[in-house]
Amino acid sequence: MLRHLGFHAPRLAFNFKPRLVDGCNGQSLITRAFSAVVSPPSKAIVYEAHGAPDAVAKLVEIPAVEVKENEVCVKMLAAPINPSDINRIQGVYPVRPEPPAVGGYEGVGEVHSVGSSVSSLSPGDWVIPSPPSFGTWQTYIVKDENVWHKIDKGVPMEYAATITVNPLTALLMLEHCITLNSGDAIVQNGATSMVGQCVIQLAKSRGIHSVNIIRDRPGVDEVKERLKDMGADKVFTENELEVKNIKSLLGGIPEPALGFNCVGGNAASLVLKFLRQGGTMVTYGGMSKKPVTVSTSSFIFKDLSLRGFWLQKWLSTDKAEESRGMIDRLLRLVQEGKLKYKMELAPFDDFNTALDKALGKLGSQPKQGFAI
Repeated sequence: MLRHLGFHAPRLAFNFKPRLVDGCNGQSLITRAFSAVVSPPSKAIVYEAHGAPDAVAKLVEIPAVEVKENEVCVKMLAAPINPSDINRIQGVYPVRPEPPAVGGYEGVGEVHSVGSSVSSLSPGDWVIPSPPSFGTWQTYIVKDENVWHKIDKGVPMEYAATITVNPLTALLMLEHCITLNSGDAIVQNGATSMVGQCVIQLAKSRGIHSVNIIRDRPGVDEVKERLKDMGADKVFTENELEVKNIKSLLGGIPEPALGFNCVGGNAASLVLKFLRQGGTMVTYGGMSKKPVTVSTSSFIFKDLSLRGFWLQKWLSTDKAEESRGMIDRLLRLVQEGKLKYKMELAPFDDFNTALDKALGKLGSQPKQGFAI
């Protein structure tokens, strides 16, 4: 489950040590220090070793650093706690910075100051790191101009902070896996996750039906209604799908051509049962930590296809400009009220509570985010 932390006007800085400036052309270090653009001191959530996030993550002070000619100093406003952020701190995510490192991978900030050669950004602009960049859980960040993507300041802060990972994953899976047309259908498990909620709404906007599978839980009727209000056509619990003819539950909806799996185990098998002849299931997560098991008949007689999706791999294949265009599309949908999801913001200094909520220690909670 994706969690995000929201902070109001936090400050983020990714650099652990101040940069040393060598003298040149006879200019003294003291003179250069006074003429250089320097970031404010910062606070950051740092882990010096991999381990349990609530044990290894600490809030520390970060010294000011010089803002070089091609760099931008950004005052972070909000940043989420995603499952991948937790996994990076634990040391189990495939791509991760080596400790000591600042946590966080996406967020939104306001330009504080720019280097002398920066022309595309100005103080006061709102920006997001695109593609996402390590170290967003800090109050001031200094990074190269090319890291930052300017966005409309009219976007709600918490949406701007969380648009790059989950909503973009949902949009890419809907548009890049197979060709879907209006009137087609998709099926997914993990429908209450942030990606799942985005899939429902993005599919609805294209006239694509969605069949959604959720786990059995207290208050399930309320959950079903909430997903249907977002645009879900059908919502079933896993127990409700323990029937012989699962497709009889579709009613007038066509058999899904595409399925999304973020759970694994039995929940993945239920997605496969819904798919039409020649359908495709895309796995982008494994929350149950159980393998995907496929019957031989599904391959031979139904000709089903299985594939995976990893946003970071897609972004690493020279897709920066394309991804920024898709992010702008998503943010317009947010402004039009066509893309919504529930989040909870926590003050940056109260990051321990936010982490506890993201780790599930305090029960089922909305997605967590820091307001910095």
